[in-house]
Amino acid sequence: MINGAAHEIADGTTVAQAVRTLTTATTGVAVAVNDEVVTRSAWETTALRDSDRMEVLTAVQGG
Repeated sequence: MINGAAHEIADGTTVAQAVRTLTTATTGVAVAVNDEVVTRSAWETTALRDSDRMEVLTAVQGG
C-alpha cells in the first residue's frame, strides 16, 4: 500500500525506488513506512515488503 492505494512493486524495491515512481520532486518529500518515518539517508537501503504500508508526503507551496 502506498498512500492508501494498492501498488505492485518487485520484491526488494527500496523506498527510494518507490518514491521515484510517485514523484519527480527531489526536495520536500517525507516518507513513513508502517507509521515510522524513514530518514532520507535510509531510503536507498530500506527494502519494502509485501505487507508494508508506505506514505509519501510532498510539501506544496501556496497560500
